[in-house]
Amino acid sequence: MASTVWLGRFEGIRVGLHWSVFGMAAVLVAALSFTQWAPLAPGQGVFAYVVASLITAALFVVSLCAHELPHALVARRSGLEVREVTLWLLGGVTRLRGEPRSPGVEFRVAFAGPLMSLLLAAIFGFATWMTSPMGNSLSGAVLGYLAVLNLVLGVFNLIPVAPLDGGRVLRSILWGAWSDRHRATLGSARAARVLGFVVCAFGVLTLLRGPIGLGVWPLLVGLFIVHLALAEERDAELGTSLAAMRVRDVMTMRPATAPAATTVATFLRDHAMLRQHSAYPLVDPVGRFAGLVTLTRMRAVPPEQRPNTLLGEIACPPTEIPRATPDEPLLALLARMSGCADGRALVFDADRLVGIVSPSDISRAVTLRGLGVDWHGGADVAVTRSPSSPPLGRPATQRWP
Repeated sequence: MASTVWLGRFEGIRVGLHWSVFGMAAVLVAALSFTQWAPLAPGQGVFAYVVASLITAALFVVSLCAHELPHALVARRSGLEVREVTLWLLGGVTRLRGEPRSPGVEFRVAFAGPLMSLLLAAIFGFATWMTSPMGNSLSGAVLGYLAVLNLVLGVFNLIPVAPLDGGRVLRSILWGAWSDRHRATLGSARAARVLGFVVCAFGVLTLLRGPIGLGVWPLLVGLFIVHLALAEERDAELGTSLAAMRVRDVMTMRPATAPAATTVATFLRDHAMLRQHSAYPLVDPVGRFAGLVTLTRMRAVPPEQRPNTLLGEIACPPTEIPRATPDEPLLALLARMSGCADGRALVFDADRLVGIVSPSDISRAVTLRGLGVDWHGGADVAVTRSPSSPPLGRPATQRWP
């Protein structure tokens, strides 16, 4: 079952709901219907409470969308390509191709979402105040809860911990002050780690001096912050290891290709075991690049459909596959290695396919670099073009019968 339900497009940006949003909405409806509305607006009846809860949950999902879309719109207006927006439990994920080019761009993109949530909190709060002369009304209670939910959403996302918006805001400020993005990333991660330990200490003190339930949540939140901060530090250190590397240093040279018109069953039966690869660029009958297929995509095809399913029908299309040149910095490529290509990227020298980069290629290079080995590629040291170089669809080391 897919973890995301795609709703459609807004301003050309694909928008989807993660399953956690539906879980949150169900919990919110149940909690509000049977525990919250009666004290705030007594005597309304269960049906009215359930309807009010459904309205509250629906408007909160709209609020999540209003929080996340400004990230995407500001990023696009700043020259970044936006792939999609996925709404999660307390915010969402805006997937970009590439990274912000300056501290100012990163600050604007990161701060846009929390700013919208805080504005919505103010609007719902003002509407609640306007309904106060009506007494303990159900509509006022709904507006008040929406104000609180948006306030929590905005403040929570401003916690200075990556990947939350606040972590990106802090990094952009340090980046602007130090003119060093890597140093800013480490600085923001270490600040978040300190914050996490402080929250953990508060939780422990509360456990020792007060009710157990009051101390558990701060302790869990603190541990969560520390975990995220350590992950951010590891990513920054990985960036240091890869900073001097080019794509040619890690790519697998001259990958084996497969005809797009081959069926999944034929490929698995006659060829998969002969080639120790998990991804294959596809070519059409005239040798043009036609996509990328992985064993993961083949596995998703039911066995009874494999004899009639062509590789080209399940492949990631050429327009959605990250491309690179041999001399491109590896870090620049990493920012694009996501989406339907299952973490792979293809390397072209002009129009000639010369290599493929996979997560295992990068992991192997990082491991060897950590061991003090000057790693330069899996098959060859350099890419050279010559009249005898294999054309696209004709790998030098492996040919199809």
